Parts: sequence; C-alpha cells; structure tokens
Amino acid sequence: MPQRFRGLSGRLLWLTVIFVMFAEVLIFVPSISIMRMIWLRDSLDTAAAAGIVIDGLQPAELPRAVQDDTLLATGTKVLALRKDGTSRLLAAIDVPPQVDEQFDLSQQTYLGSMRDALSTLLFGGGKTMRVFGPIGDTDMVIELVMSDDALRKAMLSFSRLMFFVSLLISLVTAVLIYLAINRMMISPIRRLTHGMQDFSEHPEDPERIFKPGRAKGELEVAGYHLAAMQAQLQRTLKQQKNLADLGLAVSKINHDMRNILASAQLMSDRLVDVDDPMVRSFAPKLLRTIDRAVGYTNEVLAYGQASEAAPKRRLLKLADLCQDVREILALEPDGRIEFVEQIAADLLVDADSEQLFRVIHNLCRNSVQALAQSELSEEGIPHRLTVSAQRMGGVVSITVDDNGPGMPRKARENLFTAFRGAARSGGTGLGLAIARELVLAHGGTIALVEKPGPGTQFRIEIPDRPVALQDYRARA
Repeated sequence: MPQRFRGLSGRLLWLTVIFVMFAEVLIFVPSISIMRMIWLRDSLDTAAAAGIVIDGLQPAELPRAVQDDTLLATGTKVLALRKDGTSRLLAAIDVPPQVDEQFDLSQQTYLGSMRDALSTLLFGGGKTMRVFGPIGDTDMVIELVMSDDALRKAMLSFSRLMFFVSLLISLVTAVLIYLAINRMMISPIRRLTHGMQDFSEHPEDPERIFKPGRAKGELEVAGYHLAAMQAQLQRTLKQQKNLADLGLAVSKINHDMRNILASAQLMSDRLVDVDDPMVRSFAPKLLRTIDRAVGYTNEVLAYGQASEAAPKRRLLKLADLCQDVREILALEPDGRIEFVEQIAADLLVDADSEQLFRVIHNLCRNSVQALAQSELSEEGIPHRLTVSAQRMGGVVSITVDDNGPGMPRKARENLFTAFRGAARSGGTGLGLAIARELVLAHGGTIALVEKPGPGTQFRIEIPDRPVALQDYRARA
C-alpha cells in the first residue's frame, strides 16, 4: 500500500490546493480591479475636498508652501477643478512634460477596469497618469495628475495579502476535505484492499473473510458483497479440495475394483458352459452387467478429470435399452412400483448405448428411490414409473416420469450441480450431473418439466447426427 501522502489521499490533497489556488486566481483579477478603483476614488475624494477649500478662498491665492503641502497630502503633482465649463489650476508642482495614461472614473467598465489594473500591476511604475471624475452629485469635476508608483505599490501589497490569504484558505480547505474524504472513502478503501490481500494469502482461513462496517454507504455495500464473494469462493475451494481428495480415493478404489471385476468376468465366462437352462438364460445378462461395470470403472477417472469419453454413436433400439434398465432396477412385477414402457419396438435413436443407458438408468433409479421412500396416496393410486419416447423429425424425445412426491425446492435450485443437487437425504447429486454431461455430449438437452400433478418428469432430447453428403450417397 502506498503512503498516505503518496497515494490517492495525497493526490487529493494537492489537487485541492491547486484547484483552490486556481479559483483564487480567477477571483484575484476582479478583486485587484476593484481595489484599484477604490484607491483612485479615495484619491479623487481627498483631492476634491482640498480643491473645494482652495476654490472657496478665491480671489486670494494660496502661498506656495501651502500648495506644496496640499499636493503632498493628496499625492498629486497637479490639482485642477472644472467648474461652470471652465477649468482652473488650483495647485501644481513639478509639472511633468507629458501624461502617459488618462482615466475617466465616470466612464470605467468592468473589462476596461480589469485590463487597466493588470497593466498597472505588471507594467506600471514610473508613469504619469491623469485621473478625473465628478465630485459627488455636482457638475464639478476634479482632475489629478500623479505618478502611478503609489498605486502600484498599494496593488502589490494587496496582491501579496491575497496570495497568503488564498494559500491559507486552500490549505485549510484541502486539510478539511482530506480529513473528510479520508474518513469516508480512503480508510474504507484501504480496509477493502487489506481485506482482499489478507484473504488472498490464506483463502482457506475463515478468519480472513472481510468483515464489513455497520454503515450503509456504497463502500460498505461493496464490503458486504466482497465478504459474500469471499465466503462463496471459500466454499468453492473447499468443495474443489473435497473433489480432488475424492478423485484420488476413487482412483485407488477403481484400480482394485477393476482387478476384482476382471477376475469375476473370467469366472463368469465359464457359466456359458454349464448345462443348466436357467444358468444359460441368466449368463449373458450377467456377463453384460459385469462388462458394463468394468466399463464404468474405466470411465470413473475420466469424470474425475472433468471430461467424459466422446460418445460412440450408432443407431440402436431404444426399447431394448430400456428393457436392460428395467432388469438392472430389479423391480418385481407384483411390487409397490410399476414400471411402464411406452416406446415403439422399432424406434431407433442415434446415441452411444452405454452412455444413454447411464442417463436413463440414473433418472429411473432416482425415481425408484423417491417412490420407495413415499407412502401410497389416500386414493390408493400405485406408484408408477413411466418411460416414453417418440421421434419428431431428426430428434428423439425421451420422457422419464413418476408420480412420487416430487423434487424439493432446494434440489430444483441446484439442479444438475454435483454435491448440491441431491433430491434426497444422503444423496450426492452426481447422477443428474453425469446425465447432463452425457446428454450435452450428444448435442442434446435434458430438463426438468413442470407438471400439474405430483411427481417428477425429465425430458431428454437427442438429435440425430448430421449426415455428410458423401456418406448419404454411399448409403444410397
């Protein structure tokens, strides 16, 4: 983190000083112009008072010493009074040969006054100026000829005073703004930054989660969101760690289980040679089941690596596949759960037989488990699991429907999410996650369908593969 006076707060402090000084510069020009006008007006008023007194002593003439004292007191070199259309010289000393500037105070404009003030301040000094203006509400006009040295000196003193006052105002303003902004913004931002730094060092430590303040400002709202994000990230990291540990454990178990199943497969092959008719009828089904189990063990690691094998698609009869699912579920004909198939015998689907079997088996197994844990309705309607399918053009739609208790709301919110979308107590939610991944690999969709009655209904839609023109001609 940068130091306070080198970071955002320090830049804010210096920018405030600069901006206030710039504002003071904009104020300075009109201020120095007003100061100059006031100074000139005061000089005219002082000279007018002396001029009226001198004019009242006419026809007597003031002594030279009195004239010099009067001009010295008014700071002028020539004092004249214009009255009744005539101009009269009241006093004069060291009359300059020429006048450099003339100012009529009765005709001054704002822009002209500011221009003259800047000219005197920057380029004045050693110049002779003639200033005249009316005396009060009378028709008399007082005229002065004087040097601009005294005026420029007064303007320089005023400028220095304005500079120090402006600097003081800017510093006080900057400090107050700095303290206010530092308390309202910089400190909370630093807390947010430190909170993110601390959490990034040890994201698994619950004590490192940011603790927002009690205020309700924008930064505090950001703090609440940061704390929620860190908590969610911590749960995700924990879940990922659990998945990694689970993957390692499954890899070890998978290695041993594959060896065991391989031995069982070798022993099951001998059942074909047994003469018992019942054994001969069950032997092919047992072999297919063991082969499927061996295939599952080979695919466990693929799922742990977040990747499934590419589907080996071919046209297969969906009715035969559903019959295998029914046999694996081992539902008794006179049991509490009725398995209903509504699939045409000649309905073909373009899919990987083993992967589609896993999808339908996972959905049916979830339905069977939900139905087994529920009680019969008051009307005595038996539990029913229905698997139906139909083809619409190049898409096969498969529906797995049951009349059980339905899916809980929490499971709906985390549908198809591993370890969070379990529909029953003790479930992992892996079945739906695997089913979704396999269906997506086929370019299809799987969704939970809202139904008016009780139960749960899933719909799977699997499109046929697009046929290349050369393949179509070859088949033709």
